[in-house]
Amino acid sequence: QFWLRDARAVAAVSRPDAFSICRGRILDRKPIEIFIDADACPVKDETYKVAQRYNLKTWVVSNAFMQIPPSPMIARVIVDAGPDVADDWIAEHVAPGDVAVTNDIPLAERVLQAGAHAVTPSGKPFTENSIGAAIAQRALMEQLRSTGDIMGGPKPFDRNDRSRFLQALDEIIQKERRKRALQRG
Repeated sequence: QFWLRDARAVAAVSRPDAFSICRGRILDRKPIEIFIDADACPVKDETYKVAQRYNLKTWVVSNAFMQIPPSPMIARVIVDAGPDVADDWIAEHVAPGDVAVTNDIPLAERVLQAGAHAVTPSGKPFTENSIGAAIAQRALMEQLRSTGDIMGGPKPFDRNDRSRFLQALDEIIQKERRKRALQRG
């Protein structure tokens, strides 16, 4: 849905990926929202702070109860247990211009296909140009792990990762806001 700026135009457009024009002006899309794939996300608190700075709705999606700050701008979504249930919820609700925080490469691909942005908790943004290589690398690593050639997982999360995440999330939001400002004219 689009949120309309003109008080005389009190109708909503049903396609979130299209623009509506009223009296020659492009109307605003719905506000940017942030979706956190929260079950193993180490940067929830950092995400809340950035979202609060920009007054953005944040969806904390997990398959178990998770404590969240008391705020009307932060919503907890508890989905059924099971593989990819939280991912499915996020992919079904994300809209163009939104942001998803996830380490899950297939979810990041679905988010990008929806026209939204995806960023890892370590601050690496997924893009249309990088997602193919990330998927291929994931498949290769799964293959190597299954044969026993590689043991272990990623390096431990550290404060530099947090810093890169904060910077990347801020840059994504600023870029989307500039894009929307240009579209409004």
